[in-house]
Amino acid sequence: MKCISKAIVFTGLFFLTISATAQNKLISLDKLINKTDPAWPLVQKWVEAAKNKVEILPVDTAKANEVLYNAQMTTYATLGSVIYNTGGIIVDNGWIRILGSGSERLNRNIAEWNKGKTIKEYGDNVPYLLIADDAVGGFFAINYGGLGPDIKNVYYLEPNTLTWQPLGAGYGEFLVFCFDSDLSKFYKGLRWNNWNQFIGNLDGTKTYSFRPYLWQEGTDIDKCTRKLVGIEEMYRFNVMKSKEINADKGIKKEVPGQ
Repeated sequence: MKCISKAIVFTGLFFLTISATAQNKLISLDKLINKTDPAWPLVQKWVEAAKNKVEILPVDTAKANEVLYNAQMTTYATLGSVIYNTGGIIVDNGWIRILGSGSERLNRNIAEWNKGKTIKEYGDNVPYLLIADDAVGGFFAINYGGLGPDIKNVYYLEPNTLTWQPLGAGYGEFLVFCFDSDLSKFYKGLRWNNWNQFIGNLDGTKTYSFRPYLWQEGTDIDKCTRKLVGIEEMYRFNVMKSKEINADKGIKKEVPGQ
């Protein structure tokens, strides 16, 4: 995948993480809610100007408060504003699912989704933070040192290589990429001919799995069989296979996430 060009000056990402030895060391909710300069109005402008189809999922205020606190995000940050103001964001009829505080259509929230994968307990230091995924088993994450030296940039775990690829963009730029870029170009080779007929009603807890595997050499997605699998199952399988493949290639760096 090609890097996303940096076109946005303000990404607004300010991730407040404390190595938690006790829950009382977490930052209180009232300090996380920025009432004077929240990032949400900026995100709304991006949504209104979006070239791709973008759907903001309804938010439950009580749940948003809980997830914001567990994630230890501030609403000054673009990511915190997405958590606090959305149940998630659906792009391209459901091809990309950007996590927020959870909703009926996207029944996962960013805090719970990362627990047991990138962290053990809320407030732990995180090697990377899973923020979005797609219909073909690709995963997007913000790097906090576990994926490379470019802290706070977004990476993509490609389903056709099972390697984490740096996108050269922060979270705010990632949103603009999802909203405005030519996704067909980004996903070249990863969309079968009539993919759009299958995506509109795709459950947010599911993704497509393919045989032969997309990461096997010479695979043509239009010649693959496909079936729906749980997104949790797909993530754990892809991370496991990613470690195996990278080890076979002599790459010593371990990809965390199990």
